[in-house]
Order: sequence, then C-alpha cells, then structure tokens
Amino acid sequence: MSRRTPRALYLFALPALALYGGFFLLPAVQGLQYATTDWDGYSPAFHHVGAANLTDVVSDDDLFRNALTNNLKFLLVVVLGQTALALLLAVLLAARSRGSTWLRAVFFLPTVLSSVSVAFIWKFVYDPNFGLANAVLGAVGLDRFQSAYLGDEDTAILWVAVAQIWFHAGQMMVIYIAGLNQIPEELYDAAKTDGAGRWQQFRHVTWPMVAPATALVVAYTTLQSFKAFDLILGLAGNPPRSSLDVLATRIYATFANSQLGYAAAESIVFMVAIAVVTFLQNRAARMVHK
Repeated sequence: MSRRTPRALYLFALPALALYGGFFLLPAVQGLQYATTDWDGYSPAFHHVGAANLTDVVSDDDLFRNALTNNLKFLLVVVLGQTALALLLAVLLAARSRGSTWLRAVFFLPTVLSSVSVAFIWKFVYDPNFGLANAVLGAVGLDRFQSAYLGDEDTAILWVAVAQIWFHAGQMMVIYIAGLNQIPEELYDAAKTDGAGRWQQFRHVTWPMVAPATALVVAYTTLQSFKAFDLILGLAGNPPRSSLDVLATRIYATFANSQLGYAAAESIVFMVAIAVVTFLQNRAARMVHK
C-alpha cells in the first residue's frame, strides 16, 4: 500500500464531517451566541446582554432549579432501578434455553415501542379511577396502597421513573447478557471448588467481571435520563406541572415562550450538568473497580 493511500481515505470522511459540522457544530456555536442575547426567535432585532442570561439561570431562576432537582431525582431512581433490574434479568436469563429465549424477547419488547406509545400505556396503568394499578391493588385487597400516581405532587416524578425503567431495562439487559457470556466458566468452577455458594459466586466473580458492562449501562442510562422529554411530556401533558418539570421540558417551555436567548443559556447549563454528572460517575467507577 502506498503512503498516499491513507490520505486519500480521509476524503471518504468528508461527507460525514460536513454533516456533523453543519448539523451539530454550527448550531452549537450559534447557540452560544444566542445565549448572550435577548432574542425571541422571531424578531430581526435583538440586544446583547452578555452573561446576564446565564447569571439569571444559575442564581435567580426558581423554575430551572426545580426542574434540575426533579431531573436529579429522576436520574437517581432510573440509574439505580434500571441497572439493578437489568442485571437481575440478565443473571436469570443468561443460560440459553427455550424458555429463557422467549422471556428475553418479552422483556426486550418495550424497547422497540415509541415513547408516545409507552406514555399511553402508563397513563392507562396510572389512571386513579380506571387504571390497571389501582384495579389490581383493589382486587387483591390492598386498597390502602392505591394512589393518585401522577396526580401526587410528592411522588409523581418517581412514577415516571418507573415507566422509564420499564421502557429501557430490556435494552440494558442485553448489554449485561453480553458481558456475562464473556466470563470464563473456569472462574465459576474454581469458586465452586472453594465452596462458594451462588451469592458468593455473584459477589466475587460475576459482579467484578461485568464492571465494564455496568459502566456502559450507567453511562447510557444517565444520558437517557437527562434526555427524557417525550415520555414525560406524554405522561404529564404540555406544559408539565412543576412536580414533573425536568430540564428538557423546562428548556422547551422557555423556547415556546419566545425566549430563545434565555433557552440557549439554559441549554448551556444543561450541558454542564450532564458533563459534571458524567465526570463524577467515571471517577466513582474507577474508585470502585480499582
């Protein structure tokens, strides 16, 4: 192969780079510019306000702080719940059999649905008057546990998190199954020889060996939690109540209120929040798996 061939190969990347630059980098730069203005998104005239928008978002915007708090609650529940459920399903269904193959398909099925479809399903489940959840609780004599679900201001965001976990747990299960299939059987044989029970095998063999899969699941789930928009909007309505407002819906509401410059500033803080949480997760993962 000649030395000129690698340079020629870069030409094949130009279309992708052009699309990336035109549809991501350029809008990102324009967003930074708009964040320093009071532009409403329609008028030809606008004024530069410097860092005033960012300052207001960080220090004076109670609606944005409420959305951030809700998003962090949502993130915590989804990451812990979805990771634990996906790992449990993977451990139970990792062995290949006719029944496990069918169950894998059943648990993966919600992943192929659209967010709007999932929202419709869970609105039916959570309906306080005719919903499936309260009907089942009433049928088994657990009426005292019946709830308003999405109508409860204190726990509404947690019920949305349950729907999110159901939506994506099957996808994370597949990642864990792939990780489990990479574990050598010799490690389990050695653990059994040493007298290790199932819990000890999981603790000392399975859990450490699926650490890379766990890191991937947590990172992906974090991004899903921050990007949750259509599911929340479908369950909560537009605009969502303060108890169901998250960062993505808050930015959307600001933009819809003809405050494009301020929405751009909120987006910058949004990206910083994602970067900080991702950094802390990576640091924690390194400390745990050293």
